[in-house]
Amino acid sequence: MIKKVRVSMSRLTVLGILLLTLSQATCFASDQTINWLPFDEGLALSAREGKKVFLHFYADWCGYCVKMQKETFADPEVIKVLQENFISIKINSDQDKKRAGEYRVMGLPTTWFLTQEGEKIGNRPGYIPSKDLIAFLKYISTNSYKTMSLKTFQEQARPDSSP
Repeated sequence: MIKKVRVSMSRLTVLGILLLTLSQATCFASDQTINWLPFDEGLALSAREGKKVFLHFYADWCGYCVKMQKETFADPEVIKVLQENFISIKINSDQDKKRAGEYRVMGLPTTWFLTQEGEKIGNRPGYIPSKDLIAFLKYISTNSYKTMSLKTFQEQARPDSSP
């Protein structure tokens, strides 16, 4: 009887440790999300912190918006680059039609890049896979858009393939 209790207690201990580990991993994973802000708050924070703005227009009914949310915006590298270099703003174009009009949103999703002063740098309509978005983010965050095309930036970023 005592032996069974010890075995059960050790199993409970192991189970408890596993549950604690899983709950901590879940908490850590939930911290790995993009900190989306409302438009006015995001612009003010951008000016204070000197970071460019990543402005994303979406709608709940938009299939590619949902795909981008589940795939692109869940990518740890995308999250890291956004958190380090940008203030992220997300706007539901159905709820803020005026602002969607100001940014000439013709289709969804649409992504804009803005300066710290809120001036338009450029936009990219449509779904953006993680790899492409990371390239855009680095191109904008390094100010490379001021001196070269995106194509030139990507070519220079590739590892040297010569022997």
